[in-house]
Amino acid sequence: MSMTDPLGDMLTRIRNGQQARKDSVLTPASKLRSHVLDVLQREGFIRGYAAADTGQAMREIRIDLKYFEGQPAIQHVQRVSKPGRRVYSGAKDLPRVRNGLGITIVSTPKGVLSDAEAREQNVGGEVLCQVF
Repeated sequence: MSMTDPLGDMLTRIRNGQQARKDSVLTPASKLRSHVLDVLQREGFIRGYAAADTGQAMREIRIDLKYFEGQPAIQHVQRVSKPGRRVYSGAKDLPRVRNGLGITIVSTPKGVLSDAEAREQNVGGEVLCQVF
């Protein structure tokens, strides 16, 4: 069976892994997932990620989850643009999450960026997800 929303699947794996207090989670590899994980690592929501050798034909990524004083660094993660309903936003209209405490991840012509980076470079695009 094919997966209709690979990014949503990765975000759900992260959410479930942190609720279960896991150190790391595995997810199938793709370029989009890697770029989103780059943004999450730059913004300090995960410790890091690396290619995992599982011995199977399909490549996977191991995501090292981050905790602060026993609490998950990611309190809430929500997929905004979905396969059935794409959501786009201009640079000036990008949504702020929790008055700037969280981030919105945006797919732009200049790559996958956080909302602050997109505003700085004055580019808009598809609003992928919100994290705080």
